[in-house]
Amino acid sequence: MTINAAPRGRYFEDFAVGDEFVTPARTITSTDIVNFACLTGDFNEVHTNFEYCKGTQFGEPIAHGPLIYGIMGGLQYASGVNDGTMLALLQIDNWKMLNVVKHGDTIRMHARVLEKKESSKLDRGVITFARKCVNQHGTVVQEMKATLMYKRRPKG
Repeated sequence: MTINAAPRGRYFEDFAVGDEFVTPARTITSTDIVNFACLTGDFNEVHTNFEYCKGTQFGEPIAHGPLIYGIMGGLQYASGVNDGTMLALLQIDNWKMLNVVKHGDTIRMHARVLEKKESSKLDRGVITFARKCVNQHGTVVQEMKATLMYKRRPKG
C-alpha cells in the first residue's frame, strides 16, 4: 500500500506580497568549506590555505560565496516553505556578497515576498523573494532577488 503524504510546503496561493519568513539557522564549518572546494575544484587559497589567509584582511579561510548561496537554498527547504510544492528556480538577480562567512559563523535566511504572478499554466505560479543571509551578529552577508515557481493548490 502506498501512502502519499500531503506536502508541507506552501502553494502559490499561500503566499502574499509582503509575507516574510526566517529559516532555521546553520553553523558553517571548515568541513563545509573544504568539501565545497573538493566538489567544485575551487581551491583558491583564500578558501583553503590558513597560512596564506593570515596575510589577508580575513585572517583565516572564508567560505565560497556560492557555498553560502547553496546553503541558503537548503535553509529555505528546511523551513518547510518549498517542501513538495516548489517546481523550479527561475532566476537570481542582484546577488551581492556583502560580508564574508568564516568557519563557526551561524547563518539564517530572511525572505520577503516581493511579487506574485500567475502563470499561463493553471497548475503553477511564480513568486519573487527578497532574500538576505544574516549571520549570528545580525550582519547581512549576502542578498539577492530570487524568483521561484510553485505548484498551485490542487482543486477538489
